[in-house]
Amino acid sequence: MRRERPLLLLLSLLALIAIVAGLDWPGVLVGWLLLVFVAIARRPAEPAADTTPQLEVDQPLFDPLPFIGATLETLDMPVFVVGEDVTVLYQNNAAERSFGALPLGSHLSARLRSPGILDMVRETIATNEPNQMEHSERLPSERVFILRVAPVDLSGVVPPSTKLYVLSFRDVSELRRIDRMRSDFVANASHELRTPLASLRGFIETMQGPARSDPAARERFLGIMFDQATRMSRLVDDLLSLSRLELKAHIAPDQSVDLKPLIAHVRDALVPLADELGVEIRLHLPEGKVEVLGDRDELVQVFENLIENACKYGQEGELVEVFLKNGTAQPVEVSIVDKGPGIPAEHVPRLTERFYRVSVADSRSKKGTGLGLAIVKHILTRHRARLIVKSEIGKGTEFTVRF
Repeated sequence: MRRERPLLLLLSLLALIAIVAGLDWPGVLVGWLLLVFVAIARRPAEPAADTTPQLEVDQPLFDPLPFIGATLETLDMPVFVVGEDVTVLYQNNAAERSFGALPLGSHLSARLRSPGILDMVRETIATNEPNQMEHSERLPSERVFILRVAPVDLSGVVPPSTKLYVLSFRDVSELRRIDRMRSDFVANASHELRTPLASLRGFIETMQGPARSDPAARERFLGIMFDQATRMSRLVDDLLSLSRLELKAHIAPDQSVDLKPLIAHVRDALVPLADELGVEIRLHLPEGKVEVLGDRDELVQVFENLIENACKYGQEGELVEVFLKNGTAQPVEVSIVDKGPGIPAEHVPRLTERFYRVSVADSRSKKGTGLGLAIVKHILTRHRARLIVKSEIGKGTEFTVRF
């Protein structure tokens, strides 16, 4: 209709001029109507509306999981992708390393049994709002994660009925260990260092005062002060060693170590101490190699600690025996047996606690820090090994490391 408007306006203008000029207005009006009719008749007909039902064509189906997975594989944190029914649709390699492979389509509870995690995921699915929580695990070693679950915005990519949720784990174990390590160090170090520091201060005051002119007393006091300073140095070294072990307790070693030459090396290193104490260290080693996955330096520290303790605290028996089982039909085991006075049963469960001593006076007289077995425990935890203690009063004690 828009194309005819100029023509109609032109015809109307001509008709108006004719009437004003005094022409016969009925004839002009009839002529004008005739021209309008001709113009409308010559207009091309508009195509008839197509009444054929049109099929609605949906957007092509698109599977976003391969693209989401390719992105998540670049992350070093464990990540799961779950659906509305809390089934696992994808897990990246970091999740497999941390929690083990989970068949796709399995329910999340098949791997993560914590009610708190499952409730958090269900709440996000119900509200479509992100959630976050802190979660800790005790086995095989203590680990702390910050868990976050959030919906994935797939609007315009897949049909609205498709909903996916990403569950991520941020490992904050090291941060928590550092915080705990700082507080433990302050508490334990201040407690254990108080006694030697008080002794040093007292001897220094004595040497500055009454013993100033007594060479014999000054010489004796300097020897005691040296022993106290050495004890503090050992204590600080053990605390630092324990702290380093805690930082990597969740990382299992992957090197192969032959225990036969390692134990022989430890025995050779402790022979001077054993001779001084009047103790014989006797080895019982099998034929061939006995290999385990471990860190050689840390295992040396374990067996040095255990054999040295057996020599010191089992000195009365005059014999320390070390048995190595090759583990062909059973786990590899190393047992250190002394013939000393033994340990009362009520003390055995607490031996690996920091600064725990069966006899404080006896431990200090033998220059112990109370941290040796705590260090052994942390090393064995990292090696996925166990420390088993058996003791009988009057018959001796047996410490067994089972890999």
